[in-house]
Amino acid sequence: MARVLIVDDEQSIRRTLRDILEFEKYEVEEAVDGMDALVKLKRAAYDVIIMDIKMPKMDGMEALERVQILAPDTPVVMISGHANIDTAVEAVKKGAFDFISKPPDLNRLLITIRNAMDKSSLVTETKQLKRKVSKAKVQEIIGGSAGIAAVRKTIEQVGPTDARVLVLGPNGTGKELVARWLHEHSARAEQPIVEVNCAAIPAELIESELFGHEKGAFTSAHKQRIGKFEQANGGTLFLDEIGDMSLSAQAKVLRALQESRITRVGGDKEISVDVRVVAATNKDLRKEIEAGRFREDLYHRLAVIIIQVPALNDRREDIPLLAKHFVEQICSEYGIAKKLIAPKALELLKEVNWTGNIRELRNVIERLVILSKDRISADEVEQYVLPTSAAPSQRLRDIFARYDSLGEVLDFVEKIYKEQTPS
Repeated sequence: MARVLIVDDEQSIRRTLRDILEFEKYEVEEAVDGMDALVKLKRAAYDVIIMDIKMPKMDGMEALERVQILAPDTPVVMISGHANIDTAVEAVKKGAFDFISKPPDLNRLLITIRNAMDKSSLVTETKQLKRKVSKAKVQEIIGGSAGIAAVRKTIEQVGPTDARVLVLGPNGTGKELVARWLHEHSARAEQPIVEVNCAAIPAELIESELFGHEKGAFTSAHKQRIGKFEQANGGTLFLDEIGDMSLSAQAKVLRALQESRITRVGGDKEISVDVRVVAATNKDLRKEIEAGRFREDLYHRLAVIIIQVPALNDRREDIPLLAKHFVEQICSEYGIAKKLIAPKALELLKEVNWTGNIRELRNVIERLVILSKDRISADEVEQYVLPTSAAPSQRLRDIFARYDSLGEVLDFVEKIYKEQTPS
């Protein structure tokens, strides 16, 4: 049974609309003003809201703006006996589904409600379809190492909660992928995950990017801009490279987390936001705090749960699985037949010093797919990868394996030293 919320300060209007809608088999609830409506909307979901414009405490226009934040997919039909064309246009611009003058034409009202519900249903179906497509696009976390198993377990435990998470790890380890899976495991998965690379945005623009700005807030602010916090309302905000954020922006992010409210740049109106924040950095935030570059209070707000993503050099046993996955993925992207990768080639890849982690491994596999023939061999790994990437420890092991005693190794080292030192 469809649920309708009637918002009007006139009891007679509410009673009349309730009688008509209940006769049409709708489930009806009432609110006496905009503030009352928002309270009810936080507690329950409605298929349609019918709302008067002129009301005490909070009028319909202001309540409409709040509804767009709390329940952006819920259609709102505005009604008023004191309105004109300008009011109707303003209401629609602010997100109202339709505008009907008082006293309402009951046939038109019923048709409008049905149309609003049809649109709402279509929006819901579209979001579900997008979610299926989005979930299919989220790459699997590949690997069976202890470090990756711990990451997966934490995601499963923490994902369904609203706890803030700080993802730590070197560049290229897959911190963004961890954030995406936290979102997929959460109750917010139907809502957007909005990503912000704090290192890629100039310090003077980061606040506008996060919180939005009002028209005229600064020279180039030709129109109002909705920031990432508002865009992520109801969903997840992923703050990548948070360690590079300016102290000024950190202070505002801290306030947003504490109060669940933001203020656009150049504005004075507080806007409520419901956002789960997942942050990531490759920096040691404790050292950044000691150096005065990161706020300790923000660190404690963000680090409710900490997930440490291991470097690829610390999970070498996962390299064969990752390599085979990337070979299949890259061959598919290039539209070529899947290439095999020789076992000896995989063993050589496990000895590479992966300073760029997963990102570097994928680039190397792409290079091998392009340059190899039907099969990626050990010779091709030696030719195209090892000359620049072999782990120093493995090179030393290869050298030492040629000698039978420590004395012979020392003689070899002395010989090399004399050759490279000018006489």
